[in-house]
Amino acid sequence: MSLVAADNTAGTASPIDNNGFWPSIDPADVRATERLSEAVTGARLVAALTAAIADTNRQLADWQADQVAAGHATIDSVPVAPWQTTGHHTTLYRRAVAAAAHADLLERYREISATQAGDDMGQAKTDAADDYRRAARWAIAEITDRTHSTVELI
Repeated sequence: MSLVAADNTAGTASPIDNNGFWPSIDPADVRATERLSEAVTGARLVAALTAAIADTNRQLADWQADQVAAGHATIDSVPVAPWQTTGHHTTLYRRAVAAAAHADLLERYREISATQAGDDMGQAKTDAADDYRRAARWAIAEITDRTHSTVELI
């Protein structure tokens, strides 16, 4: 019997380039800040981050267009409010992308088990994915200066 081990780390994965307005995203930074398991391969992480970047950029497209029209070519040139810290928008953008990617990874790679314990673990991951999706939405709401929730009468 033999064992074949694979390198599942992000290792030397290069930062993922963005559209010029938003910052690039470094998979190694995301792996460290989100405390992602080594079970998530580098390729899976890059794929999840790339999709999260596309989704986050789509949600922020109008806000970005407004900033560019106001003469701000990059996120770092967008002025911050007095209560915000330097890098406020960049930090929130990275949080939105990382949270969206983490949610995607949790949903796509649930434990596969026919036992009750496996089913419970899968449900816990689904619940955690919902929390990460909420964190991504909140970060986007903060960037666009919206509240975290919207309530309408039907």
